[in-house]
Amino acid sequence: MKNLTNFHSHCDFCDGHAPMEAFVREAISRGFEAYGISSHAPFPVQNSCNMRRERMADYLDEFRRLKQIYSSEIELYIGLEIDFLDDTFNPSIPYFQELPLDYRIGSVHYIIAPDGTPIDTDGPPSRFKDYVDTFFDGDVDEAVRRFYRSSFRMVELGGFDFLGHLDKIGLNASLYRPGLDSEPWYRQLVFDYLDEIASRDLLVEVNTKAMETRGRFFPHRDYFGTMRELGIRVVVNSDSHYPEKINSGRAEALQALSQAGYTTVWQLSGGEWVARPIEM
Repeated sequence: MKNLTNFHSHCDFCDGHAPMEAFVREAISRGFEAYGISSHAPFPVQNSCNMRRERMADYLDEFRRLKQIYSSEIELYIGLEIDFLDDTFNPSIPYFQELPLDYRIGSVHYIIAPDGTPIDTDGPPSRFKDYVDTFFDGDVDEAVRRFYRSSFRMVELGGFDFLGHLDKIGLNASLYRPGLDSEPWYRQLVFDYLDEIASRDLLVEVNTKAMETRGRFFPHRDYFGTMRELGIRVVVNSDSHYPEKINSGRAEALQALSQAGYTTVWQLSGGEWVARPIEM
């Protein structure tokens, strides 16, 4: 299979389950052309997923070591998946802009509840349900709307190279209330967001992490046709936390994109974002 690249993966500097080198070696063994590590960036809300700020120097040093060893076998890139929280913490702030990174992913995981508490919308559906019931009095629609308000604000502020797992809240929200992500108001939110993305010519990730377990991409494949009509560029990533899953869902994503009319996907090559023909 062609189009063997990945720019979204998490090693043991954050919540990944193997050292950075294990992901690089796996990518080489599978014939990947380019590979990027993108640990969850330091975040002001304590949790078990994000890298601690004091580990940043070691993270960058380890990447430099691996790039020196493996540069003749694969193009390696270092990035971060950076959370949007509010105007004071997001991919555009000086701390992230001044780091020597090859790329930055802009993602929304957290929303601010009515009482001011930051709530993680990702993770197990049971935890999401508890959060909605506790902090939103069961108003899942309001939780979803806050997710998209944060998403709109993130693209206004910028500071990232591509958007991570757009529409991800649709999974947990639809498990909370089956069919929610098919309701007209929800779909209109996504369409409005896609319009905004297109107006800014932003690169969007097609995230394949949940394909094996949930049969779903982020964004949902239902939006691929609209994205193509809007001229939205896409990069296919696995968001893998395990080396053996770095290629999971790629073939299915490329096929779905092709069926929606896409002929190219984007990747880093020689340090620049370039379009490459879809080859399956």
